[in-house]
Amino acid sequence: MASAPVDRRPLLPGEPLASRAPKRGRTISEAIPPRIPQSAEETSSSGESTVPRRDRTFSASDMELDLEGWQGNCCCHPQSLFHRIIALIMMCLLGFGSYFCFDNPGALQSEIKEAMNITTSQFANLYSWYSWPNVVLPIIGGFLMDRVFGIRLGTMLFAFIIILGQLMFAFGGFLDRLWVMELGRFVFGIGGESLAVAQNTYAVAWFKGKELNMVFGFQLSIARVGSTVNFLAMGPLYSWIRNQTIHQLNLVNPFIDLEQPTNHANSSYLEDFVLDPEPNYGPTVIGWTLLIAGLSCVMSFLCSLFLAWMDKRRNQLLMIADLTESEEVVKITDVKDFPISFWLLCMACLAYYGAIFPFVSLAKDFFKVKFHMDGDSANFITGLIYLVSAPASPLLGLLLDKTGRNVTWCFLSIIASIGCHALLAFTSLNPYIAISILGVAYSLLASALWPIAALIIPEYQLGTAYGIMQALQNLGTALIVMAAGSISDNYGYTYLEVFFLGWLVFSLLCIISIWIYDCSTSGYLNMSIKARQMFDEERDAAREAERARRIDGFRLLRPRTDANIRNRYLSKIGAHLPGHLGHGGLIVPSHLR
Repeated sequence: MASAPVDRRPLLPGEPLASRAPKRGRTISEAIPPRIPQSAEETSSSGESTVPRRDRTFSASDMELDLEGWQGNCCCHPQSLFHRIIALIMMCLLGFGSYFCFDNPGALQSEIKEAMNITTSQFANLYSWYSWPNVVLPIIGGFLMDRVFGIRLGTMLFAFIIILGQLMFAFGGFLDRLWVMELGRFVFGIGGESLAVAQNTYAVAWFKGKELNMVFGFQLSIARVGSTVNFLAMGPLYSWIRNQTIHQLNLVNPFIDLEQPTNHANSSYLEDFVLDPEPNYGPTVIGWTLLIAGLSCVMSFLCSLFLAWMDKRRNQLLMIADLTESEEVVKITDVKDFPISFWLLCMACLAYYGAIFPFVSLAKDFFKVKFHMDGDSANFITGLIYLVSAPASPLLGLLLDKTGRNVTWCFLSIIASIGCHALLAFTSLNPYIAISILGVAYSLLASALWPIAALIIPEYQLGTAYGIMQALQNLGTALIVMAAGSISDNYGYTYLEVFFLGWLVFSLLCIISIWIYDCSTSGYLNMSIKARQMFDEERDAAREAERARRIDGFRLLRPRTDANIRNRYLSKIGAHLPGHLGHGGLIVPSHLR
């Protein structure tokens, strides 16, 4: 008689699930309890050992796999250093176009205000309209990447959207219509911050572990190279296009001097040809300049295609389950369970970047007014923040990978930023000193702050978490840049610097609150790298011990089948058990033989 089937229902969640659709309102993990594996490797029905697909909860470099043929060489193996460097380059270039075009208005602040005849407050709206859609969209974009599109399709979609936005922005310049330019910035913003969420999610998926801080530093470095190149290149590009336009108009009529205002009262011919040359070609030059800048967005889109192919190939070779195929299903209601330390982190991010990005947006006129710089010098020192952060970011990221203590580094970077803004506001000291230190402090905070989210939030929810951080950051940026434009118009730049100092102090208080909360719990966020590794090992060992205890308890409490009861009775009376039941014979004490 065949024995009853063994009940293999598991006690613990988190193991691989069978592919089965859950009922409405229930996740897969709620509908079907996972099966406890027999060993580290599952055994197929044919008796051969097979390696199960692994969820993306670790760095791809943690478990080395040998691949045969050309796929196993240093260039093509997904776990090799060279291959991951290629992926890192693609991730960095993915955000280059977005950051290059984001600060196009800042590099052309004087030119846009003059050509479009607008105030500083109206000019600041070009940044506000970028930020407004991102008050909500990064959350939705992160959720869509976690749950619907996946990271690859989502990245390509958002990279395409920034191309459309930049085209509309340039088209508004050609038409001399500020509202069209604002609409273009709105569309550009839809894709820009969501693309940054995708970039962060890619980084965690490929480099989670000891390399993550340095990778965030490299990403920030290349992104800020894009911003720096923007400030250095857009002014000369505008001047070159303007000179070419003037040259072409002079070829049409060499008697008109477009550089100087012309008295048209006594010339009916000139009245027919041109009445006010500046409005005619100024917006057109703006349009051509922005259109050429949009080529960087096309490059970012091509990088998203190549990176998607690399990520798909990596998952197939390493048998890594996509996040959309994982049993850990993210729900938008999960945000209510995020710990208080995450929300404090969001507030610190909002306040700090609210004192950096709006400052950079309006800094060109600030340096021209307070320090009496010309346009080129003001553009250079404004971009110097990003120029300094470019080489500093990966080095500081490497420092954080060796030392840990992310909260401490955030605290020090905010203190340094407060000192720099105070020097700019209340002293006439050479501004290059304060801006250089501010660039290092900005890089340090970015390298230390963003990886903290990966220490707080599970990986399958990271897209949503980074989306929330980006959304709140953009809410703060939109409101702060509007207020900053109004303050600069009505009260001057000294009050504007005091305004920024207030936001930095608020950011500092948030970081101190995170520090206190972390010390009251495990202290994990501010541990050194070695202490964090030891903590992880102890936690994993405790989880494994608990799992083994619950499995043993399950076996003791499992109801006995008829075959179990019969075999136990036969053993007690000393009868031999049949061989087909898996026993060669009954082992009895020697004095009963």
